[in-house]
Amino acid sequence: MSALVELDDISKYYGNIRALEGVSLQVHAGEITCVLGDNGAGKSTLIKVIAGLHRHDAGTFSIEGEVTTLNSPREALDRGIATVYQDLAVVPLMPVWRNFFLGSEPTRGTGPFKRLDVATMRETTRSELLRMGIDLRDVDQPIGTLSGGERQCVAIARAVYFGAKVLVLDEPTAALGVKQSGVVLKYVAAARDAGLGVVLITHNPHHAYLVGDRFVLLKRGIMAASHTKDSVTLDELTRQMAGGSELEDLRHELERAPAPARLGEGAPRDATA
Repeated sequence: MSALVELDDISKYYGNIRALEGVSLQVHAGEITCVLGDNGAGKSTLIKVIAGLHRHDAGTFSIEGEVTTLNSPREALDRGIATVYQDLAVVPLMPVWRNFFLGSEPTRGTGPFKRLDVATMRETTRSELLRMGIDLRDVDQPIGTLSGGERQCVAIARAVYFGAKVLVLDEPTAALGVKQSGVVLKYVAAARDAGLGVVLITHNPHHAYLVGDRFVLLKRGIMAASHTKDSVTLDELTRQMAGGSELEDLRHELERAPAPARLGEGAPRDATA
């Protein structure tokens, strides 16, 4: 079975600046592909290429086996690729159900009698969140009153409802505590179990290893490593993420040097003193 999304030797340049070079990854239905790297590793650029914000300069981008070039985020969404960015692009003072349908509101009536179908939006939001295991007390509450983890979960459920085949998540646990991170990872796994292919962008190897099936490590725009879960341990993934031999070199540099002997220390005392 062909991958839902496959990037083969993808490169992206901004003038003379290399943002990505030779990056390859596959996203399969019912699997989570984790992209790991520090700040400046190229994760944001990779997201923008997959989401249709930026066109790649070299390599091939395939969707369900068809080589393609995405020209806009709308085109990516029409091809089944939904991206949930770290800032979520929600309107904090609007209720949960308005944010769930933001930009895709169903209507009823025609002509001057056309209006938003509020009842359908409320009921659909409530039922879709429940289907993902999210039990909100009130979908009329402003989405800004939800925790960061709950807002991430609403965004995931929204992407599933609107027919996404591939879900790209930009650092969904970056600003969350341990408990809220666990909640979000639970719903990331629920999206995988619903048959979506998930791309999880993160700098946290522990979170990645909990849910990931494939791992791609980026370093300064270059693919430093690629693993499947059965071919790498968490310790090794963490070591590679931390820099491996570079970290060991740094450890030696930072080791405390022996203090120099002070003047007069260790000298024999004058017996006549």
